[in-house]
Amino acid sequence: MFLNFFNELRDAKVPVTLKEYLSLLEAMDKGVIDMDVEDFYYLSRTALVKDERNLDKFDKVFGHVFKGLDSMQDAVDVQDLPEEWLRKMSEKFLTKEEMDEIEALGGFEKLMETLKQRLEEQKKRHEGGNKWIGTGGTSPFGANGYNPEGVRIGQEKSRHRRAVKVWDKREFKNLDDSVELGTRNIKVALKRLRKWAREGAQDELDLDQTIKNTARQGYLDLEMRAERRNTVSVLLLLDVGGSMDPHVKVCEELFSAARSEIKNLEYFYFHNCPYEGLWKDNRRRHNERIPTWDVLHKYPSDYKVIIVGDATMSPYEITYAGGSVEHWNEEAGGIWLQRFVKQFPDLVWLNPVKSGAWEYTGSIKLINELIGPGRMFEMTLQGLEDAMKELGR
Repeated sequence: MFLNFFNELRDAKVPVTLKEYLSLLEAMDKGVIDMDVEDFYYLSRTALVKDERNLDKFDKVFGHVFKGLDSMQDAVDVQDLPEEWLRKMSEKFLTKEEMDEIEALGGFEKLMETLKQRLEEQKKRHEGGNKWIGTGGTSPFGANGYNPEGVRIGQEKSRHRRAVKVWDKREFKNLDDSVELGTRNIKVALKRLRKWAREGAQDELDLDQTIKNTARQGYLDLEMRAERRNTVSVLLLLDVGGSMDPHVKVCEELFSAARSEIKNLEYFYFHNCPYEGLWKDNRRRHNERIPTWDVLHKYPSDYKVIIVGDATMSPYEITYAGGSVEHWNEEAGGIWLQRFVKQFPDLVWLNPVKSGAWEYTGSIKLINELIGPGRMFEMTLQGLEDAMKELGR
């Protein structure tokens, strides 16, 4: 019964797979939700939409298939609301006494005519009172108020369940590539770094080859193979402290997603710019530093390097010895950064600062020049995807 829904999602360029569709049907068959359209909306959205940028398309298709929302105009003409429909609704939801009270006040014609007039006259939001369209109060039009002959506008659910007409205009929000990251978004983007290979002990049954061998030999001939593993290795360098404090949350999400998705992950912390020492524990960063030369010599050049930082500091920290704000550095930060670029050809920088401010910050411009053009990306969904494409080339 949901095949049309599946097909329309595909037509709307929502990347829904047959496996996801079957998972939805299985959930319905097992009674995961009650027979409620709102519950079905959330279940189907969870099962079928894997990228937040497709939520808007999904909502529109769902409304078209199950509610007919595509036929709603941006502005509904009150005159198009059929009186017969309103009367039938009233007979279903209102008592005889309430119907008599509405007729005494002028009936449905007067009610809808007044609503149209108020829509034309009102120019701003209103709250309370007994005339204008707004929230609260006793006006016949609006939400979260009370009136025996009301037209509910913009309220998700009725409070008194006495509205003559539930009139909610559906608004769709366009989700773009500049949305802030979340752990789930990051995991989806990091999947681009996967590079599969079969390595190690042959302890996994190769079912297809076993069937072929058995058919050819005439007896059971088991074929084993190595487990398929992600061979991509990543070195993650995280700027901490100072101007990075406002970005702690998104950095934690990135770190959490990276540890979950990338099995061969190594990480180190630095402050402002990599110098002669990195560390693993911020609480012991002054006592347990790891020489940066050891890191450069330990990890081979096929590692993918992701540097996370706002690149916002005094330009002296990048260009001069002794420029660090925390210690005396024998060599400028830019020299160490160039060593990373030389050792690891696949290197990107993720910056939580909006890209529009980069050209106005001297240190960001310097680091952009040092790491090479096209290697710094804004820490947004699109920026992270572009960075992963750059590393995967």
